[in-house]
Amino acid sequence: MLNFMLMNKPITTWNDEDKPREKLLAKGKSNLSDAELLAILIGSGTPKVTAVELCSQILDYVNNDLSQLGKLAVKDLMKFKGIGEAKAISIVAAMELGRRRQAENLSTTNKIKHSSDIYKLFIAQLSDLIYEEFWVLFLNNSNTIIGKEKLSTGGMEGTVVDVRMLFKYALERLASSVVLIHNHPSGSMRASQADIKITKQIKEAGQLLNIKLIDHIIVSYNGYYSFADNAML
Repeated sequence: MLNFMLMNKPITTWNDEDKPREKLLAKGKSNLSDAELLAILIGSGTPKVTAVELCSQILDYVNNDLSQLGKLAVKDLMKFKGIGEAKAISIVAAMELGRRRQAENLSTTNKIKHSSDIYKLFIAQLSDLIYEEFWVLFLNNSNTIIGKEKLSTGGMEGTVVDVRMLFKYALERLASSVVLIHNHPSGSMRASQADIKITKQIKEAGQLLNIKLIDHIIVSYNGYYSFADNAML
């Protein structure tokens, strides 16, 4: 934790062990606060506030929630005095790299055993979005993932799903079952009437083709909702 007195002085006057870059080299990245790591990204603050203090202001704005920070666009970050376009782009790019790293660690050959397995596959991809996306996983008869497809992208309150295209993709992959996944940008983990309606339509269409609907997962930054876990299928 940085001394409060240091926060009001230029970083160049700090002891080396307190400067973010030097501290990372000497003590390792895990010993830096979120504000210090962000300060390394932006490089400098303003004549009145240090880079660390400026980054602390940004983190205060999102209640120190890195998931919420990941949702800020370049224009949102540029509202902070001292954050120009280049610095804002650096922060957005770093947050996107972190999201992609997390997503790449999740193999698409996983076997689905529980609703939490599905949530883990999509949390990095969907939880930070400010609009809805609707995805489908295709499984073989041993519940191993054999493919996935984004069916649609919508607005903040909904998206349209083409049931015919869903089962076209399923038949092309010779899928035995499917899992539906979409996100709620609002953070709500409740199924809407529209969610319930499309789930019913897809379940009934799948029964005609002998393709089972295993689950429908609603992803949010607060957690997830499983139709199967809640006896909604």
